[in-house]
Formats: sequence, C-alpha cells, structure tokens
Amino acid sequence: MTRSSLHGVAAALAGLAVVTACTGEPGASEEPTRAASTPPGADEPTSPQAEPEPDPPCTQPVVLARHHRQGPFHLTVARARRWADDPPRGVRVLPAHRVPPRLRVAVVDGVHPLRRPAAYPLQEPVPDGVACPPRRGVSMTVVGDVMLGRRVAAAADRPGAQLAATAPRLRRADVTVGNLESTLSRAGAPTQGGDSFAADPAVAGALRRAGFDVLSLANNHAGDFGPVALRQTVRRLRAAGLETFGAGRDLRQARAPAVVRVRGASYGFLGFNAIGETPYAGPGRTGAYSVSMPPRTGPLDRRQLRRFLADVRALDRRVDAVVVLPHWGTQYTNVPEPVQRYVARRLVAAGADLVVGGHPHWVQGVSTVDGAVVAQSLGNFVFDMDFMTETMAGVVLEAVWWDGRLVAVEPVPYRMDASFTPRWVPWDRAGDTLRLLGETSGPAFRVGR
Repeated sequence: MTRSSLHGVAAALAGLAVVTACTGEPGASEEPTRAASTPPGADEPTSPQAEPEPDPPCTQPVVLARHHRQGPFHLTVARARRWADDPPRGVRVLPAHRVPPRLRVAVVDGVHPLRRPAAYPLQEPVPDGVACPPRRGVSMTVVGDVMLGRRVAAAADRPGAQLAATAPRLRRADVTVGNLESTLSRAGAPTQGGDSFAADPAVAGALRRAGFDVLSLANNHAGDFGPVALRQTVRRLRAAGLETFGAGRDLRQARAPAVVRVRGASYGFLGFNAIGETPYAGPGRTGAYSVSMPPRTGPLDRRQLRRFLADVRALDRRVDAVVVLPHWGTQYTNVPEPVQRYVARRLVAAGADLVVGGHPHWVQGVSTVDGAVVAQSLGNFVFDMDFMTETMAGVVLEAVWWDGRLVAVEPVPYRMDASFTPRWVPWDRAGDTLRLLGETSGPAFRVGR
C-alpha cells in the first residue's frame, strides 16, 4: 500500500471515530452531544462524513513454471518458497500476468496458481497498470472425437457408459467441449454403409451428465443418416442442455456460433468440416458448415475460407474469447497437412484464441501461434478403432482463461480399454502418446522423448 493510501485509511478511521462518539451507543463518550445542547430551532450541525476506504492493493501469484516436456509438477509451500528465491535449472519464476501458455506451472499444496489465484500461497503486489487477477480462472476442457454408436454401443451396458470413468474430471471444468461423430437418430438410410454412426438418443443425457456443455457437429459423420436425422440430433442434444455448433437445418444454423458465459466473460465456438461426406449446409439445405481443402475435398476453397474467417472476426467482436474446432487432415498419422498450418495461422489472425482439430484419429502436434494455441488433433476420445494402438489413446487439453485471456494449456493423456472406455494415464506411463504428440509439436509443446 502506498504512503498516500495509508494516510487515506487513517483519515477514514478518524472520521469514523467522530461519528461513533456522536451516536450515544455503548462505548461512546459520556459528554452531551452537540445536537442535544443546541437550542430549539437552531440549525442542526452536520456530522462529519467518513471517507470511503480505498480498495486494498491487489496481489497476484508468484508462479514457478517449466517446459511442458517435463509434465506436471507439484510442490509443497516450503519448497516453492525456496525455489522462488533460488530456482533450480529449467524452472522460471514469473508473476502470474507474465506466464505464457507455452509453460507448465507448478501446483503448490494442491493449488493451481492460474485456476485459483486467490487461494495460491505465494503472492506479490500487482504493478501499476496491470489488472488484478480474478479470484478464480475459467477452466475449459477440450476432448477429441467422440463416437458412441456401433461397437462402442455394443460394449456398453447403458448408453454412453464409456464416459463415466472420466466424468469426475470433465465435470470439474467450467466448460467441457468435444466433437460428436455420431447422430442420435436413424430417421434415414445410412449414407456410409458400415461406417455410418448412430447412437442411442439417450446418450445426450449421458454426455450432459459426464460434464459436456458444448459439442461440435462440424464433421463427416453428422449426416450419416440423412438430413432428418441430423435435425433430430440437434434438437435432442439441445433438449438435454447441450450447446451445438457446426451443423444444422440450414447454413444459417450451421454458421451460428455457440456462446457460453462464465463469471462475466463470454466464450464463442465455431467449427467447420473439411472432410466431406456430410452434405454442405446451404440456404434451406441441412448439413455441416464446410470449407473444402486437402486432402479430402480438393484444393483449398478460398471463398469458403474467407466466409469462415469473416465469421471468426464477427464472433471476436462479440465475445471475449474465440475457440475454433476444424475437422481436417489425414487419418492415421501424426503429421499435419501443410494446409492445416496455413489455415490455422489465418484463423488466429482473424481472432481465434484456441484452435483444436479433429479427424486424424491420432494425436498431432500442438503449437503456439502469435499468442494463441493450435492443437492439430487430440486423437479419439471414445471410438471403436482397436485395430492400432495409436487410435486407442490421445490427450485432452485443459485450458485456463482469465477474463477471456488464455493463460494456460495443459495436455492430459488417456487410453481406452477393451470396452472403449477412456481412462486417465499418468504422464510417466504415456510415453507412446506423448512421443506422437511431441514429434510434430512446436518447441513449446515438444513433449515425450
């Protein structure tokens, strides 16, 4: 607190003492009050007004952080204080407002400094010109491709049973987002034969109970049972309390973003399908919001991309943060197509803060682009692709936001079991998944060995 602020507090307390002495309440002076001794008809004296107390100076966490390749780390308060004074090799000590998402922060005595800044034990004053941190950050979990039909449904004792194992962690996030690759209706003929995916309509409730809030339908399986089934799917998901985006009854609904508000900040979601198979949404035509690009739908359609970028810019003007989920790339590889990187840069330039792709069914790299984070693919979260190990494991991204500003992104590995149930895997036992992720990541996320 500054010297002038201390003088202000002293003056305020002095004023309060004068008011208390004039109230006649227990503990006040026994001297007659001025009001009691004033002759009848004389003007009442004006009591001195207490000055408002200044806001207390705000503080922010003193954060210990290191490269993502070393994974999560937890410290006691005593060790964190020692390291803050004398950090070991590879550890940086930063004020919270200067911590970039490309670093992994230490959890101290169970408190994440960016998720719960007010509860974090190591604090320092916030410098002039820097906003006070929120009491709590907004946590957002993004998962990869979710398919709850076919053999996933056959292996479940109830619709969506595979979501139960990860539900406690997903529910802890303020917002959980995924890409749903199965319709919730069979109102039409299958359009992709045995690769047409439909799940029991009851999985809508299972998804909501598992913690999901927002789902992308911008993918190549949203239209697997025709336009009526797609429209029914949207209605059933929304009736269960889930926000959807990326596909709908017509182009207007498919283009409409999902927007959620958490503790005063707004988060908008857009998605597009670059793989085909689901019809392109158009005026009066049910389908997915689509952008043609390699490797599946021809050369990059720059007109379609410009339209999508315009929607990103418009959304950026409306909300505090923009998240984009493109469905793109080549299956069964961790190497992104060059066009993915190009389009990702354009999305960030238009206002995207976080870009998370799907469709390859393997994890692909994560990179920072001009302060934003781009994850090319997170892999399958729930899918019945047990014919290779790479399709049975992946990562979710756990992001933290302060008033719409992305301050942390942390990959969390998992692996599906024989029933296609994803289960969390400790960092030191997720070597193969982390190696795939790290091989095509930017320097900040080059995890694995």
